[in-house]
Amino acid sequence: MRRIILSTESGADLSKDLVEKHQIQVVPMHVIVDGKDYLDGKLSVEEVFEYHSRTKRIPSTAATNVHEYHDLFTKIRIDFPNSIIIHIGYTSKASASFQSALIAAEDFEDIFLIDALNVTGGLAAIVMYAATLLEEEPSINHVHLIEKIESVVPKARLAFIPGSLDFLRAGGRVSNIAYIGGALLKIKPCIELKEGKLVSTRKYRGNMSIVAEKLMRDYLNQYDIDRKQLYLIYSIGLDENIKRRMDEIAKETGFKTITWMQAGAMISTHAGPGGFGIAGLE
Repeated sequence: MRRIILSTESGADLSKDLVEKHQIQVVPMHVIVDGKDYLDGKLSVEEVFEYHSRTKRIPSTAATNVHEYHDLFTKIRIDFPNSIIIHIGYTSKASASFQSALIAAEDFEDIFLIDALNVTGGLAAIVMYAATLLEEEPSINHVHLIEKIESVVPKARLAFIPGSLDFLRAGGRVSNIAYIGGALLKIKPCIELKEGKLVSTRKYRGNMSIVAEKLMRDYLNQYDIDRKQLYLIYSIGLDENIKRRMDEIAKETGFKTITWMQAGAMISTHAGPGGFGIAGLE
């Protein structure tokens, strides 16, 4: 029986423990600071935030390129000879990474690519669904597995609140007028993935402890999330009291497993410090 290997990008924000446990192959995306290119994971989140604090600018981000995917797929074939590779990629609607993976895959056989149409915890939820299926059914046929993964892509739900409007403004994602109004009124936008695109779906008012709870309750009311697993995402700086409260709500509403994920440097350049998000599968 041929082994199935899963791969994805660093933008899934999977923890080192999960990656090692399930032998998921992760290729880094890029964070660029003052013209210097860092692989996501090689530049700390603290350095990203320090750079913004010092310069009032944020780093830029870049997709994984064709050469890097070619190296990834080659390495997998060396480490796992005769394997079947299933790559679950960062949404093609917000990055060129998936297109690069498609081009690289042309030089290999038995590589199958799935556009997750999601990022961070939403992408992680799909990858972990696949990893769990493989663990529970090690003899599963790759065609059947791909069908199952593709069936949950439209059921992956991600919603998050950036921790800082400063980062949205510095990245050109809000106008100065919107920034000033939002800062004065303590308005925080909720960002969701709609058909693979990042969309502001609602606005909340108040401090993060109030807003995070509102988001959590709205999310759970709007989506019928599978109670087996919930992913909670944070960027460095989120108050520990907020995290404890989110844990309480998740347990009160029947979730069996709650996994906290820290946003890496690439995602944090968009979310800023103290951001909070939720992801799961309907």
